[in-house]
Amino acid sequence: MKKISFALLLLHWFTAVTAQVSYSKEVQEQIARVENTLSEGLIIDGKTYTISERMKKYNVQGISVAVIDNYQLVWAKGYGFADKKENRKVSPNTLFEPGSISKSINAVGILKLAQDGKLDLYQDINQYLVSWKFPYDTVSHGKKINTARLLSHTAGLSGHGFPGYHRDSALPTIPQILDGQPPANTEAIRSFAEPGKESVYSGGGITISQLIMTDITKQSYETYMAENVLRPLGMKNSFYNQPPAGRQEHLATGYKADGSEVAGKYFVYPEKAAAGLWTTPTDIAGYLVEMQLAYQGKSARVLNQDMVKLHVTPYENRDAAMGTFLQVRNGEKYFVHSASNEGFTGYFLAGLTNGKGIALFANSDDGYVLLELLNSVAAVYDWPGFAKPEQVSTVPVHDTLLEKYTGDYITDGIFAEVKKEKDGLYYWIDGYSAQMYFTSPNEFRNIEFRGVKTFVFAANRNVSGISRKFNGKDLPPAQRVTLLDTLQVKRGQWSAYGWHLLETKRFEKARLFLSKGFEHDAADSTLLKNLAHACLFSNDFPKAMDLYRQYLSSDKDGKGLRETLKRDFEGFRKNELDGSLIDRAKNTLQLTD
Repeated sequence: MKKISFALLLLHWFTAVTAQVSYSKEVQEQIARVENTLSEGLIIDGKTYTISERMKKYNVQGISVAVIDNYQLVWAKGYGFADKKENRKVSPNTLFEPGSISKSINAVGILKLAQDGKLDLYQDINQYLVSWKFPYDTVSHGKKINTARLLSHTAGLSGHGFPGYHRDSALPTIPQILDGQPPANTEAIRSFAEPGKESVYSGGGITISQLIMTDITKQSYETYMAENVLRPLGMKNSFYNQPPAGRQEHLATGYKADGSEVAGKYFVYPEKAAAGLWTTPTDIAGYLVEMQLAYQGKSARVLNQDMVKLHVTPYENRDAAMGTFLQVRNGEKYFVHSASNEGFTGYFLAGLTNGKGIALFANSDDGYVLLELLNSVAAVYDWPGFAKPEQVSTVPVHDTLLEKYTGDYITDGIFAEVKKEKDGLYYWIDGYSAQMYFTSPNEFRNIEFRGVKTFVFAANRNVSGISRKFNGKDLPPAQRVTLLDTLQVKRGQWSAYGWHLLETKRFEKARLFLSKGFEHDAADSTLLKNLAHACLFSNDFPKAMDLYRQYLSSDKDGKGLRETLKRDFEGFRKNELDGSLIDRAKNTLQLTD
């Protein structure tokens, strides 16, 4: 591994980022290979894709990427549009709002407080909270929460993530968010498990760390982070301001998965530590290189080696560190974080000791293309631990046999479906639909879902299920659904599958599944709501109204569930369901604005 001087690193960084000089012929060739060999880890019939082809497939307007090799930023580039209506192209200086990557940079700020002796990571958080105190209850079993647990998602707290706020909305204070008080749009952050008992991702816990920082420093969160973390790391295009003042022409606009623009172009997130960072892949690459060097004791621009080790290696032998997650690929260790806000997705991954790394952002709710781009970069730069894409050849299968495969399945308590589309069969499970590529008349692969699946036939030559293997090991098989009464179904699955059937306009079938689910769990309000929808669109209006009223009567504050119904109806209208039924239901339930 070639050692580079810190001065040389800074010189390279300044040249590559500020001057945007032309890259060498070798680097240009590497970029071209990356751009033209995207795959999903499974290459079907030798076909790879260009980045433009995949952006078109996923309705992604813009992408920005920065690639690290040998502890250096080797190239950074933007693709597509930062804002399509304004005809603004993505450049390496375009700012994105990639959500939870904010947590990693926030952790650097918190660890800096600990390094400076202003915070003990292992003491009760209420020793440092002044403007608000965490309300312990019996759920925590007398155990106290410390800051290390907040950063490593082991505090047993609620609040997985935050939906954000429209730009013209009233914004809550952090104490209001933590207590779930208006105008906060999320529930209170409270204990649901004993601290240290399990790892459960909690943006709520990270938001508590934001308040700890401001209570200790007596500074605004964005000011402390800018002065003590962002600027010392050289992250000149990174801001926790919501939004960054004077940077409007550099902000990417967020887009939904269908390619439509987010209302107001982007949402704002007062939960800044958890989701509020505006940044660029180039800036994130700078942070990654610094962590890599500091981990080896070769730099300490913000954190020393001991603190960086807390940041990038697991806490209590779990996958989560204090601000990042550890990913081990065939023995090679990488620290990583993914991210999503309304209209944005992001991802970074960097080797602990191999000098490799990448930061990727998209201004889209669908960030799957970023994983394909990661595969391409890993192949071009020969990243240790990354498996080479598997080559698969397909065979034709007669329509008569394909017809036998369609239908409902259940695997390990989760519903799945094999459904015929114009371009072939698709395997749907857990909200995602993946095309099926047959490698024999009864064996198929999915690019999105790894492993080998094989249809199993009963003695009567009817399909009885699907066997599944991953890396040569048997997984729980999928059973063909014939009788709903005998199924062992995980909680929430009746409702989830019923919603899938509603979205695909199979209303009678949705009603059948949802009714059966309601027999098993009449207390599930989401199931009740979806069953009401199924009755409405299968033209049983009286039954639908009865169920809607039951659903609304369970609303504690009389408003939240009404708003949920409004959003559902608006979604149905966009999906071109019967508008007259929607209007009639809204009028009857007095949901009109």
